[in-house]
Amino acid sequence: MAQRSDDFAEYLASHGLFVAGSSGVQGEWPKVLLTRANDGLLYLDHTLEDARACEHYIVKFGRGSDDRLASILRHEAPYMGLAQRLGLRVHAPLELKERALFIRRFDRVVSPQGVQRLAQESIATLTGMPGFDAVPSHDQVCSALIARCTDAQAEVLEYIKRDIANLALGNKDNHARNTALQRDFSGGVRLTPLYDFAPMYLHPDGIARRIRWENNDAGSPDWSRIVNRIGELEAQGLVGVGRKRHKAAVRIHQDVLVAGLRAMIAPLQEIALNGQTMGLEPDVLAHVRPSILAQAQRLSALN
Repeated sequence: MAQRSDDFAEYLASHGLFVAGSSGVQGEWPKVLLTRANDGLLYLDHTLEDARACEHYIVKFGRGSDDRLASILRHEAPYMGLAQRLGLRVHAPLELKERALFIRRFDRVVSPQGVQRLAQESIATLTGMPGFDAVPSHDQVCSALIARCTDAQAEVLEYIKRDIANLALGNKDNHARNTALQRDFSGGVRLTPLYDFAPMYLHPDGIARRIRWENNDAGSPDWSRIVNRIGELEAQGLVGVGRKRHKAAVRIHQDVLVAGLRAMIAPLQEIALNGQTMGLEPDVLAHVRPSILAQAQRLSALN
Protein backbone atom coordinates (compact mmCIF):
# COMPACT_ATOMS: atom_id res chain seq x y z
CA MET A 1 0.00 0.00 0.00
CA ALA A 2 2.78 2.45 0.90
CA GLN A 3 4.33 1.80 -2.50
CA ARG A 4 0.96 2.26 -4.22
CA SER A 5 1.31 -1.12 -5.87
CA ASP A 6 -0.77 -2.16 -8.85
CA ASP A 7 -2.78 -4.54 -6.66
CA PHE A 8 -3.64 -1.76 -4.21
CA ALA A 9 -4.63 0.63 -7.01
CA GLU A 10 -6.83 -2.06 -8.54
CA TYR A 11 -8.49 -2.68 -5.18
CA LEU A 12 -9.31 1.02 -4.84
CA ALA A 13 -10.58 1.23 -8.39
CA SER A 14 -12.87 -1.77 -7.88
CA HIS A 15 -14.64 0.21 -5.15
CA GLY A 16 -14.80 3.46 -7.09
CA LEU A 17 -11.85 5.12 -5.36
CA PHE A 18 -8.58 6.36 -6.78
CA VAL A 19 -5.45 7.13 -4.81
CA ALA A 20 -4.81 10.22 -6.93
CA GLY A 21 -7.64 12.07 -5.21
CA SER A 22 -9.21 12.52 -1.80
CA SER A 23 -11.83 9.99 -0.69
CA GLY A 24 -14.20 12.44 0.94
CA VAL A 25 -11.53 13.85 3.26
CA GLN A 26 -10.65 17.47 2.50
CA GLY A 27 -7.13 18.55 1.67
CA GLU A 28 -4.72 18.49 -1.22
CA TRP A 29 -2.85 15.33 -0.25
CA PRO A 30 -4.35 12.08 -1.60
CA LYS A 31 -6.04 10.16 1.22
CA VAL A 32 -8.01 7.01 1.86
CA LEU A 33 -10.01 5.89 4.90
CA LEU A 34 -9.03 2.43 6.09
CA THR A 35 -10.09 0.14 8.92
CA ARG A 36 -8.06 -2.67 10.47
CA ALA A 37 -10.24 -5.72 10.98
CA ASN A 38 -10.07 -8.48 13.57
CA ASP A 39 -8.12 -10.58 11.05
CA GLY A 40 -5.29 -8.01 11.13
CA LEU A 41 -5.86 -6.84 7.56
CA LEU A 42 -6.78 -3.36 6.33
CA TYR A 43 -10.00 -2.69 4.43
CA LEU A 44 -11.56 0.33 2.81
CA ASP A 45 -13.60 1.92 5.56
CA HIS A 46 -17.00 1.58 3.90
CA THR A 47 -16.48 -2.08 2.99
CA LEU A 48 -16.08 -3.44 6.53
CA GLU A 49 -18.89 -3.98 9.02
CA ASP A 50 -18.48 -2.39 12.46
CA ALA A 51 -18.49 -5.75 14.25
CA ARG A 52 -15.10 -6.58 12.71
CA ALA A 53 -13.45 -3.17 13.18
CA CYS A 54 -10.44 -2.77 15.50
CA GLU A 55 -8.74 0.49 14.43
CA HIS A 56 -9.62 3.28 12.03
CA TYR A 57 -7.11 5.24 9.95
CA ILE A 58 -6.80 8.15 7.60
CA VAL A 59 -3.88 7.37 5.30
CA LYS A 60 -2.25 10.37 3.65
CA PHE A 61 -0.02 9.73 0.65
CA GLY A 62 2.89 11.78 -0.66
CA ARG A 63 2.20 13.54 -3.92
CA GLY A 64 4.42 14.53 -6.81
CA SER A 65 8.19 14.83 -6.73
CA ASP A 66 8.61 18.19 -5.00
CA ASP A 67 11.19 17.83 -2.20
CA ARG A 68 9.45 20.47 -0.07
CA LEU A 69 6.14 18.60 -0.14
CA ALA A 70 7.97 15.39 0.73
CA SER A 71 9.62 17.13 3.69
CA ILE A 72 6.23 18.31 4.98
CA LEU A 73 4.93 14.73 4.97
CA ARG A 74 8.10 13.37 6.62
CA HIS A 75 7.79 15.90 9.45
CA GLU A 76 4.14 15.32 10.38
CA ALA A 77 4.99 12.44 12.72
CA PRO A 78 7.85 14.21 14.57
CA TYR A 79 5.78 17.41 14.72
CA MET A 80 3.04 15.52 16.55
CA GLY A 81 5.69 14.38 19.01
CA LEU A 82 6.78 18.00 19.50
CA ALA A 83 3.16 18.99 20.09
CA GLN A 84 2.96 16.44 22.87
CA ARG A 85 6.13 17.87 24.43
CA LEU A 86 4.53 21.30 24.33
CA GLY A 87 1.53 20.01 26.27
CA LEU A 88 -0.96 20.10 23.41
CA ARG A 89 -3.82 17.64 23.14
CA VAL A 90 -2.75 14.82 20.82
CA HIS A 91 -4.42 11.50 20.05
CA ALA A 92 -1.81 8.95 18.97
CA PRO A 93 1.61 8.82 17.30
CA LEU A 94 1.59 9.02 13.51
CA GLU A 95 3.30 6.28 11.51
CA LEU A 96 5.12 6.99 8.24
CA LYS A 97 5.58 3.99 5.96
CA GLU A 98 7.65 5.10 2.95
CA ARG A 99 5.33 7.77 1.45
CA ALA A 100 2.16 6.80 3.35
CA LEU A 101 1.31 8.47 6.66
CA PHE A 102 -1.01 6.42 8.88
CA ILE A 103 -3.13 8.62 11.16
CA ARG A 104 -5.32 6.95 13.78
CA ARG A 105 -8.77 8.53 13.75
CA PHE A 106 -10.05 10.19 16.91
CA ASP A 107 -13.66 10.55 15.78
CA ARG A 108 -14.33 6.84 16.33
CA VAL A 109 -14.06 4.75 19.48
CA VAL A 110 -14.08 0.96 19.39
CA SER A 111 -15.61 -0.49 22.55
CA PRO A 112 -17.32 -3.73 23.63
CA GLN A 113 -20.58 -1.98 22.70
CA GLY A 114 -19.39 -1.45 19.12
CA VAL A 115 -18.06 1.51 17.15
CA GLN A 116 -19.04 4.91 18.49
CA ARG A 117 -18.87 7.84 16.08
CA LEU A 118 -18.21 11.16 17.78
CA ALA A 119 -19.83 14.33 16.45
CA GLN A 120 -17.42 16.96 15.15
CA GLU A 121 -17.70 20.51 13.90
CA SER A 122 -15.03 22.78 12.48
CA ILE A 123 -14.46 26.23 13.90
CA ALA A 124 -15.64 27.53 10.53
CA THR A 125 -19.20 26.42 11.27
CA LEU A 126 -18.78 27.03 15.00
CA THR A 127 -18.28 30.73 14.27
CA GLY A 128 -20.99 30.85 11.61
CA MET A 129 -18.53 31.16 8.71
CA PRO A 130 -18.88 27.88 6.82
CA GLY A 131 -17.79 29.27 3.44
CA PHE A 132 -14.24 29.11 2.18
CA ASP A 133 -13.81 32.88 1.84
CA ALA A 134 -14.86 34.19 5.26
CA VAL A 135 -12.26 33.75 8.00
CA PRO A 136 -12.96 34.24 11.73
CA SER A 137 -10.49 35.99 13.98
CA HIS A 138 -8.94 34.17 16.92
CA ASP A 139 -11.00 36.49 19.13
CA GLN A 140 -14.23 35.26 17.52
CA VAL A 141 -13.15 31.65 17.94
CA CYS A 142 -12.40 32.19 21.62
CA SER A 143 -15.80 33.80 22.13
CA ALA A 144 -17.42 30.73 20.59
CA LEU A 145 -15.32 28.39 22.72
CA ILE A 146 -16.38 30.27 25.85
CA ALA A 147 -20.03 29.92 24.80
CA ARG A 148 -20.00 26.30 23.71
CA CYS A 149 -17.35 24.28 25.52
CA THR A 150 -17.93 22.30 28.70
CA ASP A 151 -14.70 23.60 30.25
CA ALA A 152 -14.10 26.96 28.59
CA GLN A 153 -10.96 27.62 30.65
CA ALA A 154 -9.22 24.48 29.39
CA GLU A 155 -10.28 24.92 25.78
CA VAL A 156 -9.29 28.58 25.47
CA LEU A 157 -5.89 27.73 26.95
CA GLU A 158 -5.49 24.81 24.52
CA TYR A 159 -6.48 27.05 21.62
CA ILE A 160 -3.95 29.77 22.46
CA LYS A 161 -1.21 27.17 22.97
CA ARG A 162 -1.89 25.82 19.49
CA ASP A 163 -1.43 29.27 17.98
CA ILE A 164 1.88 29.63 19.81
CA ALA A 165 2.99 26.21 18.54
CA ASN A 166 1.98 27.12 14.99
CA LEU A 167 3.96 30.35 15.13
CA ALA A 168 6.98 28.71 16.73
CA LEU A 169 7.17 25.78 14.31
CA GLY A 170 6.12 27.40 11.06
CA ASN A 171 2.70 25.79 10.61
CA LYS A 172 1.09 28.60 8.64
CA ASP A 173 -1.87 26.60 7.33
CA ASN A 174 -4.23 27.56 10.17
CA HIS A 175 -7.46 27.89 8.19
CA ALA A 176 -10.80 27.32 9.92
CA ARG A 177 -11.07 23.64 8.93
CA ASN A 178 -7.78 22.67 10.54
CA THR A 179 -9.32 23.04 14.01
CA ALA A 180 -12.52 21.38 15.20
CA LEU A 181 -14.68 20.63 18.23
CA GLN A 182 -15.92 17.24 19.33
CA ARG A 183 -18.98 16.21 21.35
CA ASP A 184 -18.89 12.96 23.31
CA PHE A 185 -21.83 10.82 24.40
CA SER A 186 -21.97 12.39 27.84
CA GLY A 187 -22.58 15.79 26.29
CA GLY A 188 -19.04 17.11 26.75
CA VAL A 189 -17.83 19.59 24.12
CA ARG A 190 -14.12 20.24 23.64
CA LEU A 191 -11.50 20.78 20.97
CA THR A 192 -10.55 17.63 19.12
CA PRO A 193 -6.97 16.42 19.40
CA LEU A 194 -4.55 18.32 17.20
CA TYR A 195 -4.34 17.45 13.49
CA ASP A 196 -2.71 18.79 10.32
CA PHE A 197 0.27 20.08 12.28
CA ALA A 198 3.34 20.32 10.04
CA PRO A 199 6.02 22.75 8.77
CA MET A 200 3.72 24.27 6.17
CA TYR A 201 6.12 27.19 5.63
CA LEU A 202 7.79 24.73 3.25
CA HIS A 203 4.80 24.60 0.91
CA PRO A 204 5.83 25.73 -2.58
CA ASP A 205 2.64 27.80 -2.93
CA GLY A 206 3.72 30.12 -0.11
CA ILE A 207 0.82 29.59 2.31
CA ALA A 208 0.04 32.56 4.55
CA ARG A 209 -1.31 32.43 8.11
CA ARG A 210 -5.05 33.05 7.75
CA ILE A 211 -6.60 33.26 11.24
CA ARG A 212 -5.15 36.12 13.26
CA TRP A 213 -5.87 38.00 16.45
CA GLU A 214 -7.79 41.24 16.08
CA ASN A 215 -5.94 44.56 15.99
CA ASN A 216 -3.54 43.09 13.39
CA ASP A 217 -1.13 40.82 15.24
CA ALA A 218 1.19 40.85 12.18
CA GLY A 219 2.37 37.36 13.05
CA SER A 220 3.82 38.47 16.40
CA PRO A 221 1.01 38.52 18.97
CA ASP A 222 1.49 40.21 22.32
CA TRP A 223 0.48 37.37 24.64
CA SER A 224 -0.14 39.67 27.58
CA ARG A 225 -2.62 41.61 25.46
CA ILE A 226 -4.22 38.34 24.33
CA VAL A 227 -4.70 37.16 27.91
CA ASN A 228 -6.29 40.51 28.78
CA ARG A 229 -8.47 40.25 25.67
CA ILE A 230 -9.79 36.86 26.82
CA GLY A 231 -10.75 38.50 30.11
CA GLU A 232 -12.62 41.17 28.16
CA LEU A 233 -14.51 38.54 26.17
CA GLU A 234 -15.64 36.90 29.38
CA ALA A 235 -16.57 40.22 30.97
CA GLN A 236 -18.73 41.11 27.97
CA GLY A 237 -20.55 37.88 28.69
CA LEU A 238 -22.97 38.08 25.77
CA VAL A 239 -22.20 35.43 23.21
CA GLY A 240 -24.19 34.77 20.07
CA VAL A 241 -25.94 31.39 19.81
CA GLY A 242 -27.99 31.14 16.65
CA ARG A 243 -30.39 34.06 16.77
CA LYS A 244 -30.26 34.32 20.53
CA ARG A 245 -27.73 35.86 22.89
CA HIS A 246 -27.17 34.65 26.41
CA LYS A 247 -24.95 35.31 29.38
CA ALA A 248 -22.00 32.90 29.29
CA ALA A 249 -21.93 31.08 32.63
CA VAL A 250 -18.17 30.60 32.73
CA ARG A 251 -15.13 31.94 34.51
CA ILE A 252 -11.80 32.44 32.77
CA HIS A 253 -9.02 32.85 35.32
CA GLN A 254 -6.26 34.88 33.73
CA ASP A 255 -3.64 33.57 36.16
CA VAL A 256 -4.43 30.03 35.00
CA LEU A 257 -3.99 31.10 31.37
CA VAL A 258 -0.66 32.74 32.18
CA ALA A 259 0.62 29.68 34.07
CA GLY A 260 -0.46 27.36 31.27
CA LEU A 261 1.25 29.45 28.61
CA ARG A 262 4.45 29.91 30.61
CA ALA A 263 4.65 26.12 30.96
CA MET A 264 5.54 26.06 27.25
CA ILE A 265 8.77 28.01 27.74
CA ALA A 266 11.01 25.14 28.86
CA PRO A 267 9.89 22.65 26.18
CA LEU A 268 10.24 25.34 23.49
CA GLN A 269 13.81 25.97 24.60
CA GLU A 270 14.49 22.24 24.65
CA ILE A 271 13.19 21.83 21.10
CA ALA A 272 15.36 24.71 19.92
CA LEU A 273 18.39 23.04 21.50
CA ASN A 274 17.73 19.37 20.72
CA GLY A 275 15.18 19.38 17.90
CA GLN A 276 17.30 17.19 15.66
CA THR A 277 17.21 14.34 18.17
CA MET A 278 13.41 14.77 18.23
CA GLY A 279 13.11 14.08 14.52
CA LEU A 280 13.60 17.48 12.90
CA GLU A 281 15.83 17.52 9.86
CA PRO A 282 18.73 20.02 10.08
CA ASP A 283 17.35 22.50 7.54
CA VAL A 284 13.93 22.58 9.20
CA LEU A 285 15.42 23.04 12.67
CA ALA A 286 17.68 25.83 11.39
CA HIS A 287 14.65 27.61 9.93
CA VAL A 288 12.31 27.32 12.95
CA ARG A 289 14.85 27.75 15.77
CA PRO A 290 14.66 31.60 15.72
CA SER A 291 10.85 31.59 15.88
CA ILE A 292 10.86 28.94 18.64
CA LEU A 293 13.19 31.06 20.76
CA ALA A 294 11.21 34.21 19.93
CA GLN A 295 8.00 32.63 21.26
CA ALA A 296 9.79 31.42 24.38
CA GLN A 297 11.03 34.98 24.94
CA ARG A 298 7.56 36.45 24.42
CA LEU A 299 6.06 34.00 26.89
CA SER A 300 8.75 34.88 29.43
CA ALA A 301 7.35 38.41 29.48
CA LEU A 302 4.00 37.15 30.75
CA ASN A 303 3.26 37.78 34.43
